[in-house]
Amino acid sequence: MVKMDHTGLLVATGNPGKVTELRELLAGLPIDLLSLADFPHVVEVEETGATFAENALIKASGYARQTGRAALADDSGLEVAALDNRPGVLSARYAGEQTPFSEKIVRLLAELERSGAKDRSARFVCSIAVADENGQLLYSAEGICEGHLAPNPRGSGGFGYDPIFIPEGHDATFGELPGAVKNGLSHRARALAGLLRWLEDVELTEAP
Repeated sequence: MVKMDHTGLLVATGNPGKVTELRELLAGLPIDLLSLADFPHVVEVEETGATFAENALIKASGYARQTGRAALADDSGLEVAALDNRPGVLSARYAGEQTPFSEKIVRLLAELERSGAKDRSARFVCSIAVADENGQLLYSAEGICEGHLAPNPRGSGGFGYDPIFIPEGHDATFGELPGAVKNGLSHRARALAGLLRWLEDVELTEAP
């Protein structure tokens, strides 16, 4: 059985929207969820992987070793079929890492328009990894949410590319859907579903 210190699982992301969403999805667990804000002296871990899974492990392992805490990290992004699945792992860095997502969205829609493609299908992909305090992989999973891109941003909810992504079976974007609905079908929710079951078998221990 895997053992984990009950005093805290580090949610290894600096994205406040993602921290909020993860805390909502993992609510009710008998373990405290910490964020990078609780460790102001950590050094940012560079995402050098070629896949979402590689980046999730790199971040979970890197932040776990720095903080001495088991760490949960995810890497997620938007894949647009007509753009050869771009921006993919570069979703956060598309059009420049410091570029606001409102501008990234405008540029992405313009690029899709220039391509002349009729196909607007897209999907959100999320890979998660949990590493122990020594940086060793304990658990990994992937979740996918299929859908298509709206012609223009709609809604102010969520974060990132949510205002232009319409999940399969819905007419509203992630930016328009209530958080409870989005959390029931999002790529992140699907990746975390197995994690919740896995955590039920984790033995919680006292910190040394």
